Amino acid sequence: MAQHIIADVLIPGRGDPIERGRVVMDGREITYAGAVDAGPTPGADDTVIEAPVVMPGLWDCHAHFAGLADPNLEKLATTHVATLAARSVLDAEAILDGGVTSVRDVGGLGLLLAPAVDDGTLRSPFIHAAGRILSTTGGHGDIHGFPLDFAHDVCESGNFSILCDGVPEVLKAVRINLRNNAKLIKLCASGGVMSEIDHPHHQQFSDEELRAIVEEARRAERIVAAHCHGKAGIMAALRAGCFTIEHGSFLDEEAADLMVEQGSMLVPTRYVIESLLDQIDILPPYAYEKGQMIASAHEQALKLAVAKGVKIAAGCDIFVSGKMYGQNSMEITYLINAGMTDLEAIEAATANGPETLGPQAPRSGQLRDGYDADVIILDTNPLDDRSVWGQPDRVTGVWQRGRRVKG
Repeated sequence: MAQHIIADVLIPGRGDPIERGRVVMDGREITYAGAVDAGPTPGADDTVIEAPVVMPGLWDCHAHFAGLADPNLEKLATTHVATLAARSVLDAEAILDGGVTSVRDVGGLGLLLAPAVDDGTLRSPFIHAAGRILSTTGGHGDIHGFPLDFAHDVCESGNFSILCDGVPEVLKAVRINLRNNAKLIKLCASGGVMSEIDHPHHQQFSDEELRAIVEEARRAERIVAAHCHGKAGIMAALRAGCFTIEHGSFLDEEAADLMVEQGSMLVPTRYVIESLLDQIDILPPYAYEKGQMIASAHEQALKLAVAKGVKIAAGCDIFVSGKMYGQNSMEITYLINAGMTDLEAIEAATANGPETLGPQAPRSGQLRDGYDADVIILDTNPLDDRSVWGQPDRVTGVWQRGRRVKG
């Protein structure tokens, strides 16, 4: 029995919208997407749904299932992993209800949750997880307020990061994640905002370590995503062959040109930068100060990347459990504010998403024959009314591989 969605507007993810479009789902796949008149006629047992707008399920390419109750990474050391996982389950449901059908988890509990998503136990976006983040000792993935031995234990038991130094250790770290079925590798090439001691401008892994990580990942057909704020980390990550640059706060013309030349992708995470500026009451003081330091530079870097034609995929970097989860599509608005057209921003949040996984990419993110039937319905045309973004109640239907999971 096929399902037919007939919509006033069909937004395919890549390409122009179609007035009076039809999407046909048969089992797990889309078997037709196009104009109503050219589509197949519904059979007697088929389901037919009328909708204002139909489009591909969204992707969040920088997600964290961390389960933190507040924005303090030290809480990873004092909160049981079962509690973190329980919160993450609710966060996953909220993301799905907001129209996001797939996420790229770049550090958190995603590898542990993914099997329960795949077998239908959890209502959640499909999770393509990196596993534990690779970090230097003292780097962005370290928890600086605790003794080093204790930090190692916490990072391992909480599935947050792996502290590794030198080529042999980084190779082992990659292999540990691959052993756990990681779909990509995530590393910290620069300092960060939420870590206490390190500086966002500073490069962390050496060039030699970065090359070793990328080469080891490449042998297993995995791409490497690089957390980078400062230019030194961005350039080192690009030289080593990292495929996606996460954040890119101090990206300049030289870095943007190199990204275009290499075909690298930027996941700018403007959502989290904007939200940090509103959290002075709950952020650790060091995090608020560093957030203030990078905010303006990040805004200009994102505008530059758009103007230069750097390929961009949407990602939010939400990591605190609660109301922010489910608002993931707000990143589309921030991309539009940075100079993208509405359709370009939608493409960044749909068709471009799977590409951030390289060879591990599923056939998703577009309404096309033979693609996974990951589909959402909106209550209005977002090309005319941008207020739909960030509002989960405006998403009235969600399908994953042909199974309706909302509405």
